[in-house]
Amino acid sequence: MAGRWLRALEMAMRNIGPSYGFAVIQWADRHMPEWLNLALIWFFTWCAVFLLPRQRAASKEYLAAVTGRRVSLSMVARHFCVLGEMLLVRMRVVNGRKPRINPRFEDREVMRKFVHSGEPALFGTFHVGHSDLLGFYLADLGRRVAMIRLRVTNSEDMARLCKAYRDAVELIWINEPADMLFAIKEQAAAGKSLAMQCDRVEFTSKSEAFQFLGARRLFPFTIFHLAWMFQMPVAFCIGIPNGLDETEIRSWAALHFDSALSREQYLELARVYFQMVLSDLESLLKQNPWMWFNFIPLNPVAK
Repeated sequence: MAGRWLRALEMAMRNIGPSYGFAVIQWADRHMPEWLNLALIWFFTWCAVFLLPRQRAASKEYLAAVTGRRVSLSMVARHFCVLGEMLLVRMRVVNGRKPRINPRFEDREVMRKFVHSGEPALFGTFHVGHSDLLGFYLADLGRRVAMIRLRVTNSEDMARLCKAYRDAVELIWINEPADMLFAIKEQAAAGKSLAMQCDRVEFTSKSEAFQFLGARRLFPFTIFHLAWMFQMPVAFCIGIPNGLDETEIRSWAALHFDSALSREQYLELARVYFQMVLSDLESLLKQNPWMWFNFIPLNPVAK
């Protein structure tokens, strides 16, 4: 009976806690001092470390790969805790306390013009730092963005965020790959850009192998096939936290569609581009390993 209860709890918390968790975090942020909120995050962090064995094992696997060290339980707890702090940032945005945005574009002038242009684009990101809020940050910079998300049992946090932004950002729930084609066509026709996460291979229709954390690992490659199909540029961005009230946006110059290239030539350029992005991402994670929020096994090694 206890084992069944723990498995049920694990499933409920695997997607960032039980259904009432976001309401509790939002209430606590409004009515409790920050030091007490952070103390509670540490308390629930240690509860999660012991109650979620699969996520604990995934954290240990990732931390060992990125640090090259033997991983202690306190390192795993810190990893869980940083995720808890990210959830607090989400609820602060819901409560109207938007974090400061500090754009750090690699080619500042070129990327700034691209971000502020009205050209529909595909923005790729990862479950890293504050990147889950990328669509909202791009909206603050003047982009009209639709975020493609997988519908899960407790998606209340994103619904609360959209309400806080007064629907300036649209959520598109995609649970079938075929639905994505219709969604992109519709949003691009409306002049909107789309943001999607490109690090989990469970639900992708196209994956390819890239060097990442010491092995050739599979990553979703669908975004580039979509970019070719709809003749749209692709740009990757991530949100790096600087405390609880500031987010630094790191971006890579966009890969533009070129009608002079064949499909295979374009996809080969896309492979080079995506490998560059992943190599830079790995360097950033080695500087701050706690930002990787995929509490699932690492991307599978290609055979």
